[in-house]
Parts: sequence; C-alpha cells; structure tokens
Amino acid sequence: MRVVAAIDKFRGSMTAHDAARAIGDACFETGHDAVEIPLADGGEGTLEVLGGANRFTTVAGPLGDPVRAGWRMHRNTAIIEMAAASGLALIGGPDHNDPLAATTTGTGELIDDALDAGARRIIVGLGGSATTDGGLGALGAIHAPARLRRVELLVACDVDTLFVDAARVFGPQKGATGAQVAMLTRRLQQLVQRYRSIYGVDVSALPGAGAAGGLAGGLAAVGGQLVPGFSLVAEVVDLAPQVEQADLVITGEGVLDEQSFHGKVVGGVVDMARATNVPVVIICGAVDDQLDPTMVEGCTVVSLVERFGEERSWSEPRTCVETVVRELLSS
Repeated sequence: MRVVAAIDKFRGSMTAHDAARAIGDACFETGHDAVEIPLADGGEGTLEVLGGANRFTTVAGPLGDPVRAGWRMHRNTAIIEMAAASGLALIGGPDHNDPLAATTTGTGELIDDALDAGARRIIVGLGGSATTDGGLGALGAIHAPARLRRVELLVACDVDTLFVDAARVFGPQKGATGAQVAMLTRRLQQLVQRYRSIYGVDVSALPGAGAAGGLAGGLAAVGGQLVPGFSLVAEVVDLAPQVEQADLVITGEGVLDEQSFHGKVVGGVVDMARATNVPVVIICGAVDDQLDPTMVEGCTVVSLVERFGEERSWSEPRTCVETVVRELLSS
C-alpha cells in the first residue's frame, strides 16, 4: 500500500515534520510505502515546511524589543513567517501583550532585507500574530515600498476575515479588552481611508485582508496578492499528484473542529482526496464536540486523547501516532 502522510503540526506538542515521520516509520514497520509531506496553511510552521530558515535578521519584535528572526532565501524566492518577527509567542502570550502598541515593524524589516538580497518572489506566511496594526508598522519599515511592485509578493492567509473585522475577531485572543477592540477597529477604519488615498487600493472588502491583524490588507495595498495559505503550500510541495497516486492518505492536526475545514490543512487534504476517491484517515489530538459529523463523512477519525488519554497524548504524541497507524495498517 502507498500511504501519503499529508499532515499539519499538533500545536504545542509535535511539528508537522515529526508527525509525518511518525506515520512514515509506522508504515515502514508494517511493510507499506510512505510519502512524508509535512504541511501548513500559511500560519506558524509554514517556514519549516517550505525548507526552514537559512538566514537570520535581528529585527524589532512585536513590542519593540530586538528578536533574531529566521527566514529563507532560495533561488530568488524569500519565505518569511511573520510569527518569527511579530508573533504573540515571542512575548509570552496575550497576558504579556500590549494590543495597542504591538507592531508588525519586524516583519517589514524582513521583507526589506529580502528585497535588498535580490528576491524576485516573496512569500509571507501569516498567523500567530501579536498585532492589530493593519500592517502599518511593516509598511513603514520597507524602504521604498515601490520596489515591491517589481516582485511577486504572495501573502498566505489562513482566514477570510475582512480588514476592519480583524480587531473584533482576533483582538481578544491577543489580550485586547472590549474598549481596546473598539479603539483598534477605529484605527483600522482610518487605515482603509489612508491606504485608499496613498496607494489607490480599497482593502475594506478583500477577503482575508484582516489576517494577522490586518497585515494582509496592508501588504495588499502595496501590491501583495492574498492567496489561501494551504493552496500555496500544497502547490509548492506538489501535493496533488502525490494524493492522486495514493492508496491511503493520512492527515491531521492538534484539534479537529469546524475551522479545520475552512482554509486549514485537514480540510484541504480531505477535499483533495475526495476528488480522487482516495480514502482518508484523520489523526488529531482531540475532536471538538460541536464538529458537524457530515464534515468528516467517509473519513476515519482517531482522537489521541480519546484513545490514549490527555496526559499521554500530550507527552508522547509521536508514539501515539505510530501506534494508531500500525493498528490501522495491520487490521
């Protein structure tokens, strides 16, 4: 049997590479071929999936403190993960954030470095941001933003949130109070007018422009093309033909919920496999009780928490995944 392991990270416990390797090892032990394809949806983990960092730049972190951010340059293509420069994890989570002051300046500095290095194509993965500055900090850090018009700027989004809705939808996750959400929303509304006036681009109605606190919209204003993150990653790693040739596809992520089927890895892989009538197994840390069963119709779903308990599924996720795959392939 030819098994394709097309899987996302299990946030907080296992990278996509580790998850794919666990599946691959279990396939080898049971006498099956495996193709390991770690995946991401444009958010955290995208840089690692697309080859990992081979350059490092010290930039301004989300609250201004210097951070050493990794990014990738290969064959005139730069890959930047905004979480490496402007991510919430860099400051220890929402309890340590200043939602009004958090800035995407560091992400702009990485883009500026990529331009200086001669990049002709720049991929910016969004997700995990501490910011709701509408991309203003990033644009201010790019010297001569007109240079972006001469490159292909791809902005990988994993949500379709509108620009002005970014504060309402994501602000509380970044530590914003109700009053701060209202202030951030007014600031985003003002930026819509500013970007229209300066760049001639109306970001207010662009699906996904609210990603990363509006960074997507800011980059769209200077010529960035907003693209679904999963689709971009799938194209780069040549996923479709691998799925078409598979006898079984195994995918998964940390928590399987409704959002898993709206621009995320699991939903994208399931759709791709269904289109070619390839059976799918979804291995996840846990399953949301509110998940509509029709979303996983025809798929085999395995919850590590349900199978092994919460403590073991968190402390030994790779061993748990290997066990599940061996059991499935040996049955």
